[in-house]
Amino acid sequence: MSESTMSAAGEAPGLAAVSHTAAAEMHAQDSESESEESEMAEAPARDSAAEIPVTSNGEDVKHMMTGGPTLKETRIVSSSYGNPSEGIIEAEPYRAGGLKSIQSGPVVITDDISKNIALEKLEQVKKWSISTYKCTRQVLSERLGRGSKTVDLELESQIEILRDTKKRYENLLRLARQMATQFYQVVQTQRQLGDAFGELSVKSLELHEEFGYNAETQKLLCKNGETLLGAINFFISSVNTLVNKTIEDTLIAVKHYENARIEYDAYRTDLEELNLGPRDAVTIPKIEQSQLQFQIHKEKFDKLRGSVSVKLKFLDENKIKVMHNQLLLFHNAVSAYFAGNQHQLEQVLKQFHIKLKAPGSDGPSWLEEQ
Repeated sequence: MSESTMSAAGEAPGLAAVSHTAAAEMHAQDSESESEESEMAEAPARDSAAEIPVTSNGEDVKHMMTGGPTLKETRIVSSSYGNPSEGIIEAEPYRAGGLKSIQSGPVVITDDISKNIALEKLEQVKKWSISTYKCTRQVLSERLGRGSKTVDLELESQIEILRDTKKRYENLLRLARQMATQFYQVVQTQRQLGDAFGELSVKSLELHEEFGYNAETQKLLCKNGETLLGAINFFISSVNTLVNKTIEDTLIAVKHYENARIEYDAYRTDLEELNLGPRDAVTIPKIEQSQLQFQIHKEKFDKLRGSVSVKLKFLDENKIKVMHNQLLLFHNAVSAYFAGNQHQLEQVLKQFHIKLKAPGSDGPSWLEEQ
């Protein structure tokens, strides 16, 4: 064997080692290229994946993080040096614990509205408290004889007469109802007595005529009594309307007038006290405000005083007209009944258009009420 052959044979193992190393490096490069191609092939298939180049100041990432309603949570995938996937940002669906989601829907602002309502109620309570305090102080001062009171002598006398008239009419109404109740019992007794006489006239042949006369008399009295009861009940109904509706409505207006008078005097007294005090930058606005409130309550007081005067005048005319007719009805009906004049008693009911209830009926029918 020559030296060249031995040297070639001795260098062969080294060449073989070099060739194996080169083959390994080529195989590694092929593997890396295959992994790169597989990752590039899978990248489009990832859910909501997005590639954003990472800059040195991170502005692109910040813009993506503060994006619209389709915001995704992102993370940077790190790799070894030279990996083609370096600098790729993967986007994943948003999960709880990250940024808050934006809810859509109508937005109702209630703070300002609630605050305005509360302020209005507070202002109303404040005004009511001040007015109540002033009126209470005025009433107490009048009862103790320390405060002055505005009095319309003519109107006050008419109001007192009206109140006295109402009391007397209420007593008249009570007695008329008592009479109607008692007379109703008498009529019922007469009816039962007439039925008893009629039965005995049939059972007792020897006293048939005597029992028959009394039966007819009691039945006639019962019929006339029912007619008189109709007139009395009509009288009661008319007087009751006059007392508990017409006069009562006028007295309610009088009550409003008296309350307005107390308010007027309360603010008048308050204004007089302020005018007696010093006038400076603090008291002048108070005086002007008090003058304004006094003028408002004065106009209210004058208006109600005129309204009450008119109502008292019309009430007096209506009262005279109503009571004239009702007293004439009551007199003629009672006189005709006790005189036994059945025809005159019936004429009284026709004169005043009074309809008697049929026996056994508790009240008017639906058609009669219309």
